[in-house]
Amino acid sequence: MINALTLTDFRNHNMCRITTYGKRNIIITGPNGAGKTAILEAVSMLSGDRGMRGVPINEIARFNGSGGFSIFANLFDETEVSVQFTNGDNNRRAKIDGEPATLTDLARILRIVWITPREDRLFIDSGSDRRAFFDRLATSFDTSHSGRTAKLSKLLTERAYALKTGSDNHWLDALDTQIAGTSVTIAHSRIQYAGELNYFLKRCAVSVSGMIERMLIDGISTGDAERKYMEYLKSNRTLTGDKMILDGPHKSDFGVYNNELQLPAHLTSTGQQKMALLELILGHAKLIHSKTGKRPIILLDEAAAHLDAAARTNLFRELGDADAQVWATGLDKNIFKNVPDAVFVACQDGEINNIVLAE
Repeated sequence: MINALTLTDFRNHNMCRITTYGKRNIIITGPNGAGKTAILEAVSMLSGDRGMRGVPINEIARFNGSGGFSIFANLFDETEVSVQFTNGDNNRRAKIDGEPATLTDLARILRIVWITPREDRLFIDSGSDRRAFFDRLATSFDTSHSGRTAKLSKLLTERAYALKTGSDNHWLDALDTQIAGTSVTIAHSRIQYAGELNYFLKRCAVSVSGMIERMLIDGISTGDAERKYMEYLKSNRTLTGDKMILDGPHKSDFGVYNNELQLPAHLTSTGQQKMALLELILGHAKLIHSKTGKRPIILLDEAAAHLDAAARTNLFRELGDADAQVWATGLDKNIFKNVPDAVFVACQDGEINNIVLAE
């Protein structure tokens, strides 16, 4: 949990410092373009992730600034964590208590999840967007999961190139062996995460579907699933219009079902989809606290602002039950007036003008 956050040359912030005063809810308000989302993006990068926007690292530094940026946080347990980028460097650099650390090390300390306006279309957009969303959540518990999905993408690209250039079967056999092993591990991690998440969901349920996921759900052992998938890969070594047509974890999808309405989430109203999305994040936060004992950090970019007063009250009550720290943005401070245990941050033109504690 964050006690103080300091940004330098980050997006439109020259230098700003936010102190949470030990509060559970940090409410950031101000007009469009004030720098509210930039604060949440900075927090998201403290998890070792590329950040909730996922943009190239050199696009984050403040325009007309030094070309680099830094994010520094002091946590409730007095641990100090930071992410820095220097102009001309190739990547971000992390530190924990002043000592060099890996980005993966940060992920073990801070468990951060977010909702942005982009996720509002999660249930109706492409399967690739849902895979990316749920794979990111699953990585909270299996820190190697994102590395495996990236590895699988690279291996599939290498396989397509090998087929296009007519590489010998020995090279293809080696690639298929790696692809099969990586694919089964990815599928197993997804199934395990969906099952554990469902335990904490009330109004909806998550499912995962795919060629290998179905094998494992049907009770086929991981070893047999790997062998079956290798046989499938070996029997599909042709290109169709310079493209490799393959089934596998890169084609899998996640489904969300509204238990109250007895409908898939994508067939429900926009408001009901928003509530389902928020319940997923709530369930994820509770799962984090249950499995790790850590208090998760939840970032809500304009997500709570579009709920009515009763729904907001219920949301923050349930977030409190999840023992999470919440950073939320909105245009109007008044819509958050009933949020308990909160500190309010007023943001204007990339500057923090004042901090007002809730009574």
